[in-house]
Amino acid sequence: MTKPIIGFIGLGLMGANMVKNLQTRGFELVVYGRNQKAVADVIDRGNASAVGTPREVAEASDIVMLCVTTSEVVESLIYGDDGILTGIKDGAVVIDFGTSIPASTRKIGADLAEKGAGMIDAPLGRSPVHARDGLLNIMAAGDKATFDKVKPVLDQQGENVFYLGTLGAGHTTKLINNFMSMTTACVMSQAFAMADRTGIDRGLLYDIMSAGPSNSPMMAFCKNYAVDGVSDLGFSINNANKDLSYFLKLAEDMGTRAIIAEGTSNNLQAAANAGLGDGNVPEIFNYFMTLER
Repeated sequence: MTKPIIGFIGLGLMGANMVKNLQTRGFELVVYGRNQKAVADVIDRGNASAVGTPREVAEASDIVMLCVTTSEVVESLIYGDDGILTGIKDGAVVIDFGTSIPASTRKIGADLAEKGAGMIDAPLGRSPVHARDGLLNIMAAGDKATFDKVKPVLDQQGENVFYLGTLGAGHTTKLINNFMSMTTACVMSQAFAMADRTGIDRGLLYDIMSAGPSNSPMMAFCKNYAVDGVSDLGFSINNANKDLSYFLKLAEDMGTRAIIAEGTSNNLQAAANAGLGDGNVPEIFNYFMTLER
């Protein structure tokens, strides 16, 4: 079967490595991005072209992939004057790999359907290294026939591809996942800071806690920074702060209140306000170390 032409928008750390993986696997790419160095790197690897607008990406592609930062950016790419919606082909599919607001995702999906196009929300787990090697965790949702249509491509990008049901369920699941993981990061980082204040060795605290049921990969990331000084998670406080705000919006839309998430969000926002937003999430340890009454 002929490989579909892939349009890709969003050549940040994760997106650039996803594109590299697709090129390694023989897909033809059409890319759009503001980072000219990242665009040039794609072109230099061959079997790829660059265009000047999201519309041109849509016009040239069978599948349009987005890996951008916020729902607002996704909406601007879809609905702009030269946006994807103005150029999308009948039968094409848009895949949003970012972390977006589920209600926004469902609206975009409905508008694409009016053009004869499909949509899959497919937020990601794991790191840019996994993206480069096609070993991501992918939480996909949308019309089942549309999912089945693009799954062979998703299988080239993810070691684990989960189908979660109707459009928006992928983003909902990712927000719940990030609420849990970012809350764990905040709790563990503050635990390390409290250990320091009380004279307990941070490394010994980790040895004790990791030998019990609290152990988790996120705990290890926090230990790597608080104990070893290595910041290797690859996910910023600013991004985590955005995701928690989306989770709180989701709770509001569901008619409930997420009190624990409010605490996590408050800590992430305070760390961002303190100038730590560009640092990886475990670096919130620095905020807790300087926190006073």
